[in-house]
Amino acid sequence: MKVNGNGQVLMAGILWGTIGIFIWYMERAGATIEWISFLRVFFSWLILLAFVGWRSGWASMKVSPKVMAYCALLGLICHGIYNIFYSLAVTTIGVSLSAVLLNAATVFTAVLSAILFSERITPMKGLALGINVLGCILAVTGGTLDIASLSLWGLFDGLMAGLCYALTAIIGKVAGHEADAFVMSLWSFFWAALCLLGWTLWQQGPLLMTPTLLGLGFFYALIPTVLGYILYYLGLQQIEDLSRVPVLASLETVAAVILGMGLTGDILHLPNLVGIAFIIASQWLIGKNRHDDA
Repeated sequence: MKVNGNGQVLMAGILWGTIGIFIWYMERAGATIEWISFLRVFFSWLILLAFVGWRSGWASMKVSPKVMAYCALLGLICHGIYNIFYSLAVTTIGVSLSAVLLNAATVFTAVLSAILFSERITPMKGLALGINVLGCILAVTGGTLDIASLSLWGLFDGLMAGLCYALTAIIGKVAGHEADAFVMSLWSFFWAALCLLGWTLWQQGPLLMTPTLLGLGFFYALIPTVLGYILYYLGLQQIEDLSRVPVLASLETVAAVILGMGLTGDILHLPNLVGIAFIIASQWLIGKNRHDDA
């Protein structure tokens, strides 16, 4: 059965929902957030290097300077700088609030798409965006925020992480028809690895390389990173309305909340369930908006 662009982005969101599980285990294995981020993109680059070489030969990795520039932007901004801002936000204002601010990407993408691609923000789309943001907040926090932990720098870091995440859809859409999704991902992870290696060395954290940590890093790269971003880029090439993309990918929040229960033993309360329902409803409205525009 062939999966369309919407389905591919939804599947990518589900795979991204497993990210918290890998971070949870890797932190307990002794790794810092910076080192975890580096291992993620470095192993992703190695996996794609082997796969593309096996599938199409080493010559297929050669790209034009224009495509390499797109890959560098994706790697440096959407993987490298994004991880730096998100790591800073997590350490300053906590995981839950950082995840909430990350969903500002939904609004950023809608605004940037309207400015750069003249996409129209219809009332239905605006309603879906609002419901989606509210749903993500409720799903992650259960309606309760730790106000005492708020920091202006932490809020700034979280919003900048959301902006970098939003630019993934913008840059990926522009570059999507210029190169193969696997090759584009290969080079974007190469640039991301260089960026995050420099950040990790500057932070002077421990560079642990135990078999357990390296094994977790490999599967962290394979499942939510390589497979997730390949599906995401393939889906982007088929979706004209970019403001729909973060809403579809927000299924990541639902998957993360549900999977996180298995690790922490937390129980979903009514606000969490309402948030999940809002996220699903927003995705239905986005799909309805597409049919109404057709």
